Amino acid sequence: MLKSCSYCGSIHDRQHQCSSKPKREKKLTHVDKFRWTRAWQNKRKQIREDRDKHMCQVCIRELYDTRIKYNFTNIQVHHIIPVAEDYSKRLNDSCLISVCPHHHSMAERGEISREELFEIVKEQEEKNNF
Repeated sequence: MLKSCSYCGSIHDRQHQCSSKPKREKKLTHVDKFRWTRAWQNKRKQIREDRDKHMCQVCIRELYDTRIKYNFTNIQVHHIIPVAEDYSKRLNDSCLISVCPHHHSMAERGEISREELFEIVKEQEEKNNF
């Protein structure tokens, strides 16, 4: 199937890579490199499995437009204090929380306050003697 190229104005096959398309070079930051480390993968697994039991900690408390209370699908570990902001706290248990993608994006945008996330983590650590 053919399509009009937005880079050069010609008509190409959909699979064609136009040479006029600008090259995008993304420079890796120390934060990107950290996310590939074994230390992060182990910590993420520990928080998600051992402390938070594969459940979104916001959903289980029925906060912020919860759709499913016992949400355990596609759980992500969120840095309450972003790694770029304070690299020294990147593996600190009390700065990490398991959330679903919906609540993760809300936390990233600041719609769920850091203070509230810290309270949830504190409650979860006390509950599990973590």
